Amino acid sequence: MELIRLLVVDDHTLFRRGLIALLSQDERFQVTGQAGDIGEALRCVAQASPDLVLLDNHLPGVLGVDGIASLKAAAPGVRILMLTVSENENDLAAALQAGADGYLLKTVELDHLAEFIIKVLAGESVISPEMMTKLVTAFRSKSASPEPLALASTEPAALPETPAEMAGQPARAGIDLLSAREREVLALIALGDSNKVIGRKLDIAETTVKIHVQHILRKLQLTSRVQAAVVAAGLEAV
Repeated sequence: MELIRLLVVDDHTLFRRGLIALLSQDERFQVTGQAGDIGEALRCVAQASPDLVLLDNHLPGVLGVDGIASLKAAAPGVRILMLTVSENENDLAAALQAGADGYLLKTVELDHLAEFIIKVLAGESVISPEMMTKLVTAFRSKSASPEPLALASTEPAALPETPAEMAGQPARAGIDLLSAREREVLALIALGDSNKVIGRKLDIAETTVKIHVQHILRKLQLTSRVQAAVVAAGLEAV
C-alpha cells in the first residue's frame, strides 16, 4: 500500500514534533516534511510533494489561511487540512473560501484526525463538529446582513456566497424529495451533530444515520455534510 505523504505546518515546535511522532505510528502515513511558517512550508511542498498539508492558522508572518492559495499553486492537487486552536467563525469561513479542504480544532482525537485525513483525500470536506454550528451561523449572518462577512478574496471552491444562494440551486429542488426522517437528520447535521449523536437523538442506529446522510447528499446533489449544513441554513434564510 502506498503511504500517504503528510506535511505538518505549525510554529509551536513541541506540538509539531509531538503530532509528527503520533502520526508516524500510523502505518498509513509518512510525514515527509515539517515547517514553522508559510515560507518554509512552500519549500517543503516543492521538495516533498505531500498529498496533504496539516496547516495551523496563526503562523508568524503570513497567516496559514493567507498561504493556502500559494501552497495549492506550488503543489496542484495537494489537500489542505487546517488544524488550529481558532474557534472564530470568520477564520473558519475564510479558510473554506481560500480553498481549505477541512477545518479541525487541535482538540481532535488522534484516531479521529486519521479518519478525517482519509476522508479529505477521498474528496470530502471535513469540519470539527464544534465548528459546524458556527459555520452555519456565519453564513446566516452573511445572508441577513448588507455588510459582507470578512472572508478571503479567493472565490470558494465548494461553497456559494450565501446559504440562500446554495438553497436556490438544485439542492432546493431536491429538498422535496427528502423523507420526514431525512429532514430530521438534515436539521441535526446543521446543528453540527455527529452521526452517533444524531442516532442517539432519533433513537436509530448510527449505520442507519449514515444511510440517511448518503440519501440526503444524493437527493440534494451535494458532496459533503458541510454543504448540507449550509443548505439547511439557506432554507431558513429564504
